[in-house]
Amino acid sequence: MELAISIYMKIYSAHSWPQNVEQAREIQQKLRSKVIKDDRLADVNYVAGVDVGFEDNYATTVAAVAVLTFPQLELVQKAIASRPTTFPYIPGFLSFREVPAILDALEKLTLIPDLILCDGQGIAHPQRFGLASHLGVLIDLPTIGVAKSLLLGKHEELPTEKGSWQPLEDRGETIGAVVRSRSGVKPLYVSIGHRISLPTAIDYVLRCTPKYRLPETTRWADKLASGK
Repeated sequence: MELAISIYMKIYSAHSWPQNVEQAREIQQKLRSKVIKDDRLADVNYVAGVDVGFEDNYATTVAAVAVLTFPQLELVQKAIASRPTTFPYIPGFLSFREVPAILDALEKLTLIPDLILCDGQGIAHPQRFGLASHLGVLIDLPTIGVAKSLLLGKHEELPTEKGSWQPLEDRGETIGAVVRSRSGVKPLYVSIGHRISLPTAIDYVLRCTPKYRLPETTRWADKLASGK
């Protein structure tokens, strides 16, 4: 399957979706050098969240995108797309399972977001090329990885107050940040996706979480993807 090219979004490099881990790893190694780790974003007026759910005992992938105004965080557009699941669940390779459907959903938008927050990892990934980075490179838009759980790396103890954060380190490299988005609850794991620096990514994640643990972008996308 080849990537469909949206008339609204630029696809950096179309590639066939792999059928096995070896092919997927080759794509990660080829594209990870394309990730931009500094701020290449214009004024942010619209932020989006993307999330994925599954139906028919995981045979069907359902992707949802929610576009919100920023900084008001009001929902202004949404899109849902589904397609057969073609790649197995393998940690470290989730983008190959989820991004095809996410691209389908993004193609339905008529309002292109300035920044996308992804429910997954960015460069906080063994190959430094998680879902947020993969998606960002393919559509050439700023993306942030906002994961609910730790994939790899170590960090110092995190204070309990909202807004506190600690660098996430792996093999002597800062790959992200552990961020307290709400006082007294489990943190989020924030990392660069594409075209954004880590400090800026942390700032936007916190500004998108005015009340709950998860960003409003993620909360809306999750509701759509799960049919709630």
